[in-house]
Amino acid sequence: MRIIRTIAELREAVKAAKQDRRSVGLVPTMGAFHEGHLSLMREARAHNDLVVVSLFVNPTQFGPNEDLSRYPRDEARDAALAEGEGVDILFAPEPAEIYPDGFATTIHISGITDVLDGASRGAHHFDGVATVVAKLLGIVAPDVAYFGQKDAQQVLVVRRLVRDLNLDVQIVACPIVREPDGLAMSSRNVYLDPAARQQATALNRALEAAAEAVEQGERDGAAIEDAARRILDDAGIVPEYLELRTADDLQPVTRLDGEALLAVAAHVGAARLIDNRLLRVSA
Repeated sequence: MRIIRTIAELREAVKAAKQDRRSVGLVPTMGAFHEGHLSLMREARAHNDLVVVSLFVNPTQFGPNEDLSRYPRDEARDAALAEGEGVDILFAPEPAEIYPDGFATTIHISGITDVLDGASRGAHHFDGVATVVAKLLGIVAPDVAYFGQKDAQQVLVVRRLVRDLNLDVQIVACPIVREPDGLAMSSRNVYLDPAARQQATALNRALEAAAEAVEQGERDGAAIEDAARRILDDAGIVPEYLELRTADDLQPVTRLDGEALLAVAAHVGAARLIDNRLLRVSA
């Protein structure tokens, strides 16, 4: 596996692969790899000739009071894990390589960024996500890019970015990977002390309670949310948001018909965690 730091070197490596008619898969990450990241790499490895993983803690998607400075970083560990999954290139640039002096462009996607994490973390968050993803897609020009369903709103933002800008890339969303007790894997889970770690399992249990209510015939959106909220209340968790929204454009759902996304965010101990579940009923 090659570790590449510059855009110019990465472009040369990808150009050579494309000249040989080799397919290219990209897995954008901020590092601190866990099994969720590795599952994306395996999916990319299974379907592409050249696999590129970017490792870049993107400063523009963090707010002034968020965890940019303490976000977990261990490049040597991440590199070893990526190499173990058969990754060909680890692109690990410095911030100045991505945002050089004079950088003055920001991509803003309206509508789907105004709710959930966009409302909770602020407009800067998805502006930063959209801008860095657009840059990575432009630099690598992959055939396919892989994202985790845990960041469901981010996946929708990236799909809208690709659609609106007519980018020639397929976006693949891979399933959430969970711990044996149901907690969604996240780089921020390392912030949890033992008590908070146990408390955090309530997020998935809340989503399961909502899914069970749907299976039992509940279709009222508020009632479905309430089934989940009761579990969080019992665990002493006050969510930043717990909302049932349409799965394609994040509109509020008053009555479940078809597919919807139940999304939750909450501070548990020292960590801000997110999770979600797709709920489906026959039309």
